[in-house]
Amino acid sequence: MTLTVAFMVGWLTACGVYLLLRARTLPVILGLVLLSHAANLVLFLGGGVPAEVRPPLVGSGEGPMADPLPQALVLTAVVISFAMTAFVLILALRNRRSLKSDHVDGERRES
Repeated sequence: MTLTVAFMVGWLTACGVYLLLRARTLPVILGLVLLSHAANLVLFLGGGVPAEVRPPLVGSGEGPMADPLPQALVLTAVVISFAMTAFVLILALRNRRSLKSDHVDGERRES
């Protein structure tokens, strides 16, 4: 399972970088979203993926428990990436409305 998730992180990162190199604003925003998802998966994998673990509850018995720190980091990263995505999307919409163009550099090009 770890190998599958590692391939997924690589695929999300590659697609995110590809979309970041586009000249339009919406693909750039989608690239940022994909990169944030890849970073969340890396943070979550940092805690390890054991086969049989229990939730991190105090007094729930013996045996291995899941590490709550990576889960807390991923939850914080999800909230921050959602706020960042909403803010950048509003900036892109205002830029398109004011410049009548959705290119990243702001220039109007005829296609």
